[in-house]
Amino acid sequence: MSTDLATASPARLSTLDKFLPVWIGAAMLAGIAIGQFVPAVGKALNAVQIGGISLPIAAGLLLMMYPVLAKVRYDKLDSVTADKRLLVSSIVLNWLVGPALMFALAWIFLPDLPAFRTGLIIVGLARCIAMVIIWNDLACGDREAAAVLVALNSVFQVIAFGALGWLYLDALPRWLGLDSTGLEVSGWEIALNVAVFLGVPLAAGYLTRRIGERRKGRDWYEERLLPKIGPFALYGLLFTIVVLFALQGEAIIGQPMDVVRIALPMLVYFALMWAGSFLFGKAIGLNYERSTTLAFTAAGNNFELAIAVAIATFGAASGQALAGVVGPLIEVPVLVGLVYVSLWARRFFDTRPQRNTADV
Repeated sequence: MSTDLATASPARLSTLDKFLPVWIGAAMLAGIAIGQFVPAVGKALNAVQIGGISLPIAAGLLLMMYPVLAKVRYDKLDSVTADKRLLVSSIVLNWLVGPALMFALAWIFLPDLPAFRTGLIIVGLARCIAMVIIWNDLACGDREAAAVLVALNSVFQVIAFGALGWLYLDALPRWLGLDSTGLEVSGWEIALNVAVFLGVPLAAGYLTRRIGERRKGRDWYEERLLPKIGPFALYGLLFTIVVLFALQGEAIIGQPMDVVRIALPMLVYFALMWAGSFLFGKAIGLNYERSTTLAFTAAGNNFELAIAVAIATFGAASGQALAGVVGPLIEVPVLVGLVYVSLWARRFFDTRPQRNTADV
């Protein structure tokens, strides 16, 4: 990827990036094969947990996020925090529009399947703080803005998740004369989720840049070190996908129609959230980079938290847990596709450099 939007183009993506859909497809098939033909491996992976968090998934996500967060220029974050349009838009899209849209789609597509419907609503309440980092980076979004918005989401996640669960699963359905469901969620579990999936890689990325620049200078850091650690983001992504599909390969093969029923509203959700946020960013005058960041941070979901909450409340074999698992299985290929849509849509923005950026 390049140093500014004026020169960036999909043709300049690395070989690893260009064939990303191929690698992801292979990882998905490998995971399904492992889960179907070697189920003991999937059970062993799922058994290694701390506080409801799968350690293999955590390891993959940390490996995936660390290189991207090491690329962030932390001395430029003030330019993001000063952009009130971006911050307010992100809060509204993530915490008002997103959960409400998923609630509506869950009832429209799954009125006769309460377990799947509840699981889908839980996915909509868990705003993304992890994998969105890499989608934004692949689409040449604003890396500093992504770091700030993800941190903002993490704060709101700890504060608002429980209250929104009560609203959308209990209070609002009763007000509308619909079936209601209770949700038991631990604030400690949410805080632990945030600390693991955001705090650890964020601290590691910050310290890597701080120490690297202090000892060797920014030119050495960005031209010599970052190209060496950068590919590990995609290695972590592919490992995470293999583990996810291995954990649920048997369910995917054994319940294909259930997966399809859950997948349909998710497809609509990702399309509407991403496209609406992207177009809204352009409408309020954000440049390509920040419109892209706004779109991906609004469309993504924190599937780690959603799965953990569903399992803790309803059990590992529940329909709610299956709905949570289908989330990333749909989100991964869809958002990979939207990376390429983003790159194509740059032509509709003013591509003159508007700020200094540090791309791969």
